[in-house]
Amino acid sequence: MNTPVACNPGAELARVVRRHALGWLVAANVVGLWLAADLVWPQLGDLAAPFTYGRWMPLHLNWQLYGWCALPLVGLLLKGMLDAAHPAGVTHARIALGAWSLALALGGVAWLAGVTSGKLFLDWHGWARPVLPLAMVVLWTVLAAHTWWRRRRDAAAAQVARWLGLALLVAVPPVLYWASGRDVYPAVNPDSGGATGASLLGSTLGIVAIFGLLPLLLGRPTCNLIGYKSAGWFWGAWGLSVVGWAVIDHGNASHHAVGQIVGLGLLLAWVPLLAWWWRAHDWSAAGRRWMHAALVWWTVLVGSGWVTFLPGISERLKFTDGLVAHAHLAMAGLVTSVNGLILTELDPARPILRGFGLWQGAAAAHVGVLAVMGWIERDATNYYTGAAWVQVGYGLRLAAGLLMGLASLQWLRETRRA
Repeated sequence: MNTPVACNPGAELARVVRRHALGWLVAANVVGLWLAADLVWPQLGDLAAPFTYGRWMPLHLNWQLYGWCALPLVGLLLKGMLDAAHPAGVTHARIALGAWSLALALGGVAWLAGVTSGKLFLDWHGWARPVLPLAMVVLWTVLAAHTWWRRRRDAAAAQVARWLGLALLVAVPPVLYWASGRDVYPAVNPDSGGATGASLLGSTLGIVAIFGLLPLLLGRPTCNLIGYKSAGWFWGAWGLSVVGWAVIDHGNASHHAVGQIVGLGLLLAWVPLLAWWWRAHDWSAAGRRWMHAALVWWTVLVGSGWVTFLPGISERLKFTDGLVAHAHLAMAGLVTSVNGLILTELDPARPILRGFGLWQGAAAAHVGVLAVMGWIERDATNYYTGAAWVQVGYGLRLAAGLLMGLASLQWLRETRRA
């Protein structure tokens, strides 16, 4: 029998985190559907003037990144650092999550009003520039207070880990505020040749580190003898990969350079390594479905990412829908599956699973359509003249997006009923 949510602080925390995370996923998807429809019927933009396509786009991108992509990780922090014995722990979590959601709502108002830095994913500008950093300060304060309250009950190693984590997190709000400024670097940098093997490898290894920490942060035990010995191998391999990243050329390095190609190719080893690491831990039945989906998306993402970096292929797909497909492969495919795993494991007794197949199938169709459109594009004027194949492609994309939106709405409704 399920424990009533009101009597189970862990389940109540999971429900609060789910509502905020899935709420922003639905909101971002609604904006995404509007943008997709606007591409099929450009005249729709006239109906929403002066809220043009360019004003809606930051809402879709930033609500996905800072809302759906970020809040499950915030939930992990709250789960790992809140004092379970504190009677107001869940209330404090509500305050932190409420401040975060308020920041995203205020950001949306600013972006629709045209108040933006023009920098992708760093659109915080003008009066809205400090709102998310301030929300992060609220979250940090809650985490620090609970770390202090539980200090006498925690083991020494756990205390050190928590205070070290807080020391790292305290730098995030000022760095975000600083990086959002137009005077840090231009929105379009003429001195940059774009993504290099070193930059892509470095950022992805950071994501691998987060993925590696998930079993620990979620409290998932190892499920076999190999699992007890796997931590050293996993983190040792990660350390060697970081060394590989350190020794290849950095800065404005060409994707024709062999060192860049080989360096980025190190990520191919992480296809089996991540699968081996995750499968060495014990997950709930629903969590395993999300884990397996994430591993499939991870395999496709890493493999296709390396191939599209190669000379000849990169030039063909650059600035086409092929790169849009790759972005959705990462966000709608991999990140959503990982977040489904996180939100499910926060409360395995109430898994997020209904609509799982609908999302996965629609996301695959969405990515596939955009990938094909990017590959066959030869002349960008087809997009401006409304060529038949462009209309068909964007129509299929809109249909797939609608199915994804329905799946996300179903997840949110189930969470609200829990």
